Amino acid sequence: MRELTYREAIREALREEMKRDPKVFLMGEEIAEYGGSYKVTLGLVDEFGHERVRNTPLAEASIAGAALGAALVGMRPVAEIMYIDFSFIAADQIINQIAKLRYMTGGMVKVPVVIRTQGGGGVAAGPHHSQSLEAIYAHIPGLFVVMPSNAYDAKGLLKSSIREDNPVMFIEHKKLYGEACEVPEEEYLIPLGKGEIKRPGKDITVVAYSRCVLRALNAAQDLAKEGIELEVVDPRTLKPLDEDIILSSVQKTGKAMVVYEACRTGGFGAEIAAIISEKAFDYLDAPIKRVAALDSPVPFNPKMEDYVLPNEDNIKAAARELMGK
Repeated sequence: MRELTYREAIREALREEMKRDPKVFLMGEEIAEYGGSYKVTLGLVDEFGHERVRNTPLAEASIAGAALGAALVGMRPVAEIMYIDFSFIAADQIINQIAKLRYMTGGMVKVPVVIRTQGGGGVAAGPHHSQSLEAIYAHIPGLFVVMPSNAYDAKGLLKSSIREDNPVMFIEHKKLYGEACEVPEEEYLIPLGKGEIKRPGKDITVVAYSRCVLRALNAAQDLAKEGIELEVVDPRTLKPLDEDIILSSVQKTGKAMVVYEACRTGGFGAEIAAIISEKAFDYLDAPIKRVAALDSPVPFNPKMEDYVLPNEDNIKAAARELMGK
């Protein structure tokens, strides 16, 4: 089977949905000829023209507001906010308008807005371009939050997000764009709210999403040599969250670890830990472990950044502690 990078898979999803549905169009800062900050949309303007691949001003509030207006009159906009760090400039449009209008109209209107944005660190981009802010959007009723960890998932989840009648925050990790995996040529969709076990194991359930899935898989490979088998569970979407796959795994292993790149305090991993505590407490043989970033801005210096963000060594240390080693 062919391989695509994360970047290529997202581009292919956009291309397929634009061919399938003339109501789908793209908008964002420098997404046409330049192809966006990470070249995801490169070449699409040549196929679909400027009517459907629209450059916008550097004005996040206007991007989100225009996307909402387009959705309300029947279009399916895919709006790119260059870095999740700057999505707060559009907070009123996203949180108070996009997220709430379907509820406020009793479901009489659909709000099929997809906001593509980049999150996470690891590229020495500094405090203003490296944050993991998914927990804030997962806290908002009315928004779906999607965070794929590989190219296969990114394509299938983006296609489903574009067809969704509720607004979706589609958060791409900038460090994953060059990562490749097998992606079939035939069409497929991945339903929102359906997680996947990325690696089966019997000793510890590790719930991770986005780039942290790769870190968990790398750690699992090393720990297997020590006789510790991690089961790596990727929820793929934070809202809706596939609680069943997480709880079933914990019931099997009896131990749980949550790995996320956001700051430890108030991160979405704490929500996952709370769900496990509330619904699978009787199955736990040890306290739940959280492996997350330090409560610090993400430094620009690469060595300092590596120290702040969670890594394989942190996961392995937590696993050994859970196993009493």
